[in-house]
Amino acid sequence: MMHPLITLEKFINKEALSGVLLFIATVAAVIVANSSLGQAYYDLWHMPLGMNIGNIEMSMTLTYWIDDALMALFFLMVGLEIKREMLIGELSSVSKASFPIVAAIGGMVIPALVYVAFNPNNPLGFGIPMATDIAFALGILMLLGTRVNPALKLFLVALAVVDDLGAVLVVATVYTSDIQSQYFVHAGIIYGIIWLLNIKGVTKLLPYLILGIALWIYIHAIGIHATIAGVLLAFAIPIRSFMDERKFIKDTKRDVKDFEKHIDEIPILNHHQIDSLENIAHNYDKVQNPLVRLEHNLHGLSAFIIMPLFAFSNAGVMIDFSTVNANLMIVLGVVAGLVIGKPIGILGFTYLATKLKIIKKPENISWNEVLAVGFLGGIGFTMSIFITHLAFLDEDIIAAVKLGVFAASFVAAVIGVFLILNAKKAA
Repeated sequence: MMHPLITLEKFINKEALSGVLLFIATVAAVIVANSSLGQAYYDLWHMPLGMNIGNIEMSMTLTYWIDDALMALFFLMVGLEIKREMLIGELSSVSKASFPIVAAIGGMVIPALVYVAFNPNNPLGFGIPMATDIAFALGILMLLGTRVNPALKLFLVALAVVDDLGAVLVVATVYTSDIQSQYFVHAGIIYGIIWLLNIKGVTKLLPYLILGIALWIYIHAIGIHATIAGVLLAFAIPIRSFMDERKFIKDTKRDVKDFEKHIDEIPILNHHQIDSLENIAHNYDKVQNPLVRLEHNLHGLSAFIIMPLFAFSNAGVMIDFSTVNANLMIVLGVVAGLVIGKPIGILGFTYLATKLKIIKKPENISWNEVLAVGFLGGIGFTMSIFITHLAFLDEDIIAAVKLGVFAASFVAAVIGVFLILNAKKAA
């Protein structure tokens, strides 16, 4: 079994590099969208693609296939992270989880209220400033290196996991199309079969993934955003190993000795050695946690392909501030929610709950650092853009909100970095 801290360290490193790639993909998208290739860029992502499965017809643009299908894999990984953190990580006990949970709740509630205050007659975009882009936020912390308190990284990861869970709930309950209730039974039966595999101790991932595709199809048919299928599947992936660790060590030692025993002068492996290696490989699969193995396999795909592709296909926006003026209150609601609402919510909720003795602040984190994390939480970026496409259909509003998200994320990042460096000097 992979140690939780090792898993977390690898997660943070990959997220940091992913943040750099996201930035590059976003800048490239904006440059292309505002160049002579702008129309071709627009036409590519709006190209319709469709398929029929039985009596279910699915026809979407290329952008929507990325947002609905590929992002389902991203949300599958998010679900796996949530489950892992709740079972063996930073959210596995009340003492560990209480502070980041309260911080995340504040970081979702206050930005949403700030947005609604600016747009009382058009509140549907309230989910946009609730989101935190963990890849960008961790990327900034990693670039600062040893000048960052290591405890901040753990706090930010735990906060972001709860934030992701909140985003999942908002997407599932608020941003849905017309509900086709006749498909609930189909989705329920498939999800029941997936859980039956878990209960029966099936640790092979392929059956889960095949049934997960069917689950995605029917959830899409229901009208709930299909990325929720990824989260539901993640919760059903087993975390227990098929083989005990001690038995793995015992059997592996035996196979290694057998491998060594049959060394000969021939420069290729003999059948005894091949059998030993196959036994080791077979036991290697059995001793691994299915959840951790799938998360590990998905993380590279998500960090280095899905999210950069999502950014490149969605971040391309014409720099036209007339759209901002035409939708000023919506943009101000998003910007204020991210830059003001996030830090106030994260710091305010945790400070108040600490004073009321509901939770206890970790001793290795200062209040200045909590405020810094609050600003880093204001880096909405890709997740905010994702929810923007769910909240609005008007292309002008979407373009204006994207510009607001870019500006707010930049300002929040600069202030967050300044506060972190100042906190380090003060310490």
